[in-house]
Amino acid sequence: MENFERKTSPKNGIDTENWFIESYRRYKGHPIRILIALYKGNYHKFVMAVICFFIKHACVWVLPIITANIINDVTQKNPDTVRNIWISAALEIGLIALNIPMNYLYTSYKSLATRYAETGLRKALIRKLQQLSIAYHVETQSGRLQSKIMRDVEAVETLSTQMFLSILNIALNIGVALVVTASKSKIVFVFFLLTTPVAAITMVSFRSVMKKRNTEFRKEMEETSARVMEMVELVPVTRAHALEDEEVHKMSGQLFTVAEKGYKLDLVQALFGSVGWAVFQVFQVVCLAFTGYLALRGRIMAGDITLYQSYFATVVNQVSAIVTLLPTIAKGIESVNSIGEVLLSEDVEQNEGKKQLEDVTGIFDFEDVSFHYKNSDKPVLNHLNLHVKQGETIALVGESGAGKSTVLNLVIGFHLADGGKVLLDGNDMRKIDLRTYRKHLAVVPQTSILFSGTIRENITYGNEHVSDEELERVIKAANLTDLMESLPNGVDTMVGEHGGKLSGGQRQRIAIARALIRDPEVIVLDEATSALDSISEKLIQEALENLTKGRTTFIVAHRLSTIRDADKIAVLADGHCVEYGTFEELMARKGEFYRMKMIQS
Repeated sequence: MENFERKTSPKNGIDTENWFIESYRRYKGHPIRILIALYKGNYHKFVMAVICFFIKHACVWVLPIITANIINDVTQKNPDTVRNIWISAALEIGLIALNIPMNYLYTSYKSLATRYAETGLRKALIRKLQQLSIAYHVETQSGRLQSKIMRDVEAVETLSTQMFLSILNIALNIGVALVVTASKSKIVFVFFLLTTPVAAITMVSFRSVMKKRNTEFRKEMEETSARVMEMVELVPVTRAHALEDEEVHKMSGQLFTVAEKGYKLDLVQALFGSVGWAVFQVFQVVCLAFTGYLALRGRIMAGDITLYQSYFATVVNQVSAIVTLLPTIAKGIESVNSIGEVLLSEDVEQNEGKKQLEDVTGIFDFEDVSFHYKNSDKPVLNHLNLHVKQGETIALVGESGAGKSTVLNLVIGFHLADGGKVLLDGNDMRKIDLRTYRKHLAVVPQTSILFSGTIRENITYGNEHVSDEELERVIKAANLTDLMESLPNGVDTMVGEHGGKLSGGQRQRIAIARALIRDPEVIVLDEATSALDSISEKLIQEALENLTKGRTTFIVAHRLSTIRDADKIAVLADGHCVEYGTFEELMARKGEFYRMKMIQS
C-alpha cells in the first residue's frame, strides 16, 4: 500500500486534500477546470499515457495504408509487389508486437493518475466532513453523504478517464485519419470535414435536456441511499411492530420514483445515441459512393477507396464515440458539482489562528448565555447564568426541551453561544482552538456509539498505546470484568456492527470505559447509566464517583436518584436555571426539583 501511495502521489509535494478544496473554490461553477486542477502534479502521467497510446495504436492506423498500397500494387502489376508485401507484413507484425508492452504502460500511467484523483477526492471529502459543524451533520442525511463519497467520486473518476484519455484517444484517431487523407486527396478531405458541423449540432441539441435528467436522477439516488440506510437501522423496530409490509410499501414508492427518473434518462441517452449513429452511418454510405465515383473518374486509385473508407469509418466512429460519451460526461459533471456541495460548504468549525490550550483546569462560567437553533426562532437558552468550579460535579435536570443537552453541546463546543459568553478557565469558548481543549475532554453520549472492531479497539479509540494494566483498571472501573471473563477472546472479542453482538448495558459500559481511559479533566455524561440494569448501575455509580473525583463533570440524568451525590444540581426550565444547589438543599426547598422527585418516587 505504501508503494502504491508513493507512486500515485504528486512529485511536487502538493497537499492533496487542501488543494482539491482550493480548486473547487477557485474554479467554482466551472467543473471542467476543477477536474483539470485535480490532476496538478500528475500531468506528466497523462502525457506518458498519450505517448504509449499513440505507439500501441500505430498498427491500426498503418493497416489501411498498407492495405491500399498492396491493392494498388496488385491492380497495377508492380514488379516489386511480393517484396512490398513482405516488408509491409513485417512492419505491421512489429507494430502489433509493440501493442502489448505499450498497452501495459498506457494503462499503468492512466490508472495511477485517475486513482490518485479518486483517492484524493474521497480523502478531501472525509476531511471536510470532519471539519463541518455538528449542526450540518444533524441536518444532512448520512446516506446522501455516503452517496457523494462513493457514487459521485466514482463518476468523477470515470469522467476523468473519458475527458483526458478517451477524448485524447478520439482526437488522435481523427487527427491521423485527416492528416493522411489531406496528404492524398484534398477533395476527400473536404468531404470528411463536412461531418463535423453535423456532429456539433447533434451534441448541442441534446445537452440541456441531458443535464436536467442527470440532475434529477442524481438527487433521487441520494434520497434513496439515505432512506435505505434509515430502513436498515429501523429493521428491529419494524420487525418488533410487524410493520414489514408498510416499510416495503414506503420503499417501493421511492424505488419506483428512482426507476422513473432513470427510465427518462435512459430514453434521452438512447435517442441521443441512435440519432448520432444513424446520421453518421448515412454519411459513411455517401462516402463509399463518393470515393467510388472519384476512382471511376480516375481522380483516385482503386485501392484508395479502401483507405478512405477505413479512415472515414474511423472519423465516423470517433465522432459517434463523442456522442456516446456525452451522457457519461454529463453525469460526471453533475457529480463534480455534487461533491462541491460538501467541499464548498462554509458551515465549518473555525479553529485556525485561535488560542491553543496546553492545560485545562475545568472552570466554567455561563454568563447571560442565549442560544437558539437555526430552524427555530424560540431560544433554547435564555440568559442562562451558571458557575462551575474546578473538579465539581454538576447535574442538569429538567423537562424535555428545557435546554439540558444544549448546555452539554456548549460545554463540548459543538455549539457556540448566540448571546453572552461561555468561559473555560476564563477563556471565551469562541476564541480558543476547540481541538486543543477536547484533548482534555471525555464524552459518554446517551446512545452508545461503537464501531465494528474488538472491545479493546473501541475502548482505546484514539489512545492506542495504552498499557494492559491501565486497560484492566478501566475495565474494572466500568464494571466490565465479568463480561471480559465470560467472552472466549476477552477484550479481543469483535463487537459487530454498531456493537450489535452486545447488550445495551454492555455497549454503554464500553463507552464509559472509552471515556475514562482518556484520563480527562472534563467529563460529559449524557444519561450515561440509562441503559444499565439496577445492579450494574449501582456499581457504575460507585466507579464514577471515584473516577470523577478532581475532574469537572457535567451529568444529564432523567432518573433523579442517580445524581444524589452530585456537588450541585441545576434545574433548567424555559432556558433558565430556576434552582441551584445540592440534592438535600433542593429537596428542602420543596420547589421544582422536589416536585419532579416526587413524581418519580
